Amino acid sequence: MFKDVAKPFLEHLKESILHFYSDDPQKSPDYGRIVNTRHFDRLTALLASGAIYHGGRHDRADKFIAPTVLVNVSPDSPVMQEEIFGPILPVLEVDNVQQVINFVNARPSPLGLYIFAEDQHVAEQILDLTTSGDAAVNDCTIQPLVPDLPFGGVGNSGMGKYHGEWGFRTYTNARGVLYHGTRIDPDLRYPPYSSPKALRERIAS
Repeated sequence: MFKDVAKPFLEHLKESILHFYSDDPQKSPDYGRIVNTRHFDRLTALLASGAIYHGGRHDRADKFIAPTVLVNVSPDSPVMQEEIFGPILPVLEVDNVQQVINFVNARPSPLGLYIFAEDQHVAEQILDLTTSGDAAVNDCTIQPLVPDLPFGGVGNSGMGKYHGEWGFRTYTNARGVLYHGTRIDPDLRYPPYSSPKALRERIAS
């Protein structure tokens, strides 16, 4: 996220979380829980990867972790080294688009790349200069629901594509078969190979 919009973005993000789940998300009927205590412990350990801007409350007995926004996060911190699969959002600040591109390209290609930008040129620049399994502009995690779009990773994030024709091609073997007749088989294909003059005579015969 660009530094000049970080502050208003964080304020809007906090407002949205409060609007969705109130100031006590543990009581919200729309807010889920962590699947088990092992993942609860893994996620709560990640909270130390930055400063908590919003959220951070957790209850192990209830396997509850509040929607949490982290700031001042180092790219080398634990939360940036694995797929989170939990309600923790690290926010990193950059100065320009090139820093975004460099950040993505310095790491294994992601399964999904999500770009939020009103400037279409910026979005296309990032898409053109990075690699990912899939991508979405101004939305996230919705592209797998579109059956006409190929879905799947690249490199470390997975191999092959799914959906429609893409899935058919991935899970089938396109076997090439050539049939050759038995009556015509030019001998110029076979040795002995000789001078161009001799070769012309062989063709003429």
